[in-house]
Formats: sequence, structure tokens, C-alpha cells
Amino acid sequence: MTQEGKRDYVKYSFFKVAPEWRRLPAEERDLGKAEFASIAEEFADRMALASYSLVGTRGDADLMLWQVSPALEAITELQVQLNHSHLGRYLSMPYSYLAMTRKSPYVAQHQHPGQEGAQSSMQVLGRKYLFIYPFVKTHDWYQLPQEARQRMMNQHFSIGHKYPDVKISTAYSFGLDDQEFVLGFETDDPGSFLDLVMALRESEARPYTLRDTPIFTCRHKPLRECLEDLG
Repeated sequence: MTQEGKRDYVKYSFFKVAPEWRRLPAEERDLGKAEFASIAEEFADRMALASYSLVGTRGDADLMLWQVSPALEAITELQVQLNHSHLGRYLSMPYSYLAMTRKSPYVAQHQHPGQEGAQSSMQVLGRKYLFIYPFVKTHDWYQLPQEARQRMMNQHFSIGHKYPDVKISTAYSFGLDDQEFVLGFETDDPGSFLDLVMALRESEARPYTLRDTPIFTCRHKPLRECLEDLG
């Protein structure tokens, strides 16, 4: 147990369906989709799971599962069972991001319920759109005095508060995966997120961003509807 108590594991799993699957008979595809959804539903008491369709927004991913669980075993066991499913045989995972929640060291004085998801647990709000990207800062950022980093983060918060309909969820990947953070932004209006990102480009902290791509535009839907989008 960490000093800040309970934490959650966070996993963003992106799937791409093989073209061969769409050529299968409709009945076989329907059975595979039903099996896939049934497996995911069996884990409802072990994790929070939200599903998103990327059909029409990305060419290299069709489906994303956002999983939040207090136990990493639940996340890995779900994937094992999905791999053994009929549909799973036709799925690849072009992107996969593993992280954990923790309280941000910068938000003590900037807590806005419903907008910032930087706590030691994470709640999926289920807004219509979710924008996801891995994030890495430069080495120079971590060599700055804490006061300088706090000042620049305060500017970030001030910009973000101008877009109250965009809720950010920050998960931490240090030592767990290739990126340092995984950022998720939930909103019902993609235009607000576009304007927020443009505004942040002019912030003082921007030169300390090393990588913040790829970026995924995900549409929130029940899992069975996301599976129907596959074909």
C-alpha cells in the first residue's frame, strides 16, 4: 500500500479488426461479437470498463477499451480471455497504454470537481467523446526547481479552467510503460477540446513537451454497439 492509499491501474487497449473477419458469414460474426461482449461483462465486478468506437476517426484502430481496476491481474485476465475468443483471433492491438493513478503534485490549490481527474482513483464520466494520447516531458523539465514547474502548471490550470466542459484524467506510466503519462480528455464538444489544445500550445511549459502523439478521437458507446461498428 502506498502512502496515498488505494490506487487504480489504468489500461487503454486499442484493437484493429482484420479485413478477413468482415468476409465471414454474418451469423458467425454475430456470434463472435456476442461472445466478446459477454466476456467483458463478466469482469464488471472487477473493473470499471468503458468502450469507444474509433471507426471513422482512425485508420489504424477500430475499438478501444478503457479499463480501471485496483488489480492488474483483472486487466491481464480479461485480455487473455478475449484473446481466446472467436473475434479475438481476428484482432490486433496496434496501441496499448498501461498506467496507474496518483494524486498530482501540482493540483493542491486547483481542484475543480468534474473537470480534473488526477486523484488516486479514476472515474469514467461517459461523456460522448474521449481524446487519448501518451505524453512525455523533456529531461530538462525535471531539472527545473519545483517553484518554476508549479508556476507553469498554474498557467496550464488557468487555461484549462476556461474550458469547464473538458474533463482531464491523468494516469502515470513511470516504470510501467514507454510513456510517462497517459492523458484522457472527456467532453461532449470536440470543438472545445480543439480550442483548449490550441491555447495550450502558447503556454510557457510547451517547450518542455517531448512527445504527445499519437492522438485518438474516441466516441463513447456501449460495447455491443462498438462491436456492431466493426462490421
